[in-house]
Amino acid sequence: QVQLVESGGGLVQAGGSLRLSCAASGLTFSRYTMGWFRQAPGKEREFVAAISGSDTSATYYADSVKGRFTISRDNAKNTVYLQMNSLKPEDTAVYSCVAGVFRPVVAAESYTYWGQGTQVTVSS
Repeated sequence: QVQLVESGGGLVQAGGSLRLSCAASGLTFSRYTMGWFRQAPGKEREFVAAISGSDTSATYYADSVKGRFTISRDNAKNTVYLQMNSLKPEDTAVYSCVAGVFRPVVAAESYTYWGQGTQVTVSS
């Protein structure tokens, strides 16, 4: 049984930082592209970032987070991270970890497995 368990969410002031973690189990981690999506109240779910399984230098970001967020992974620990800096109130959302093997990486349909999500709240 595949499980993706996120942690690290919370409340932070604008300009602050948070680091999300996602621990994966039940899958061959290095074979999967890992990513993060977010959904704010009343808004559609949106792609945030992704990282390839085999080539960990291959990373992808939404324009809205580029230069502020960094995705990374530790294949030895079956964990993917999202370092979020210079946070803005508009980054407030539930952030979900995802795992998949299909393309394009920005499409939710490309991911087979989803975590429950962790709340990130940025106050102004």
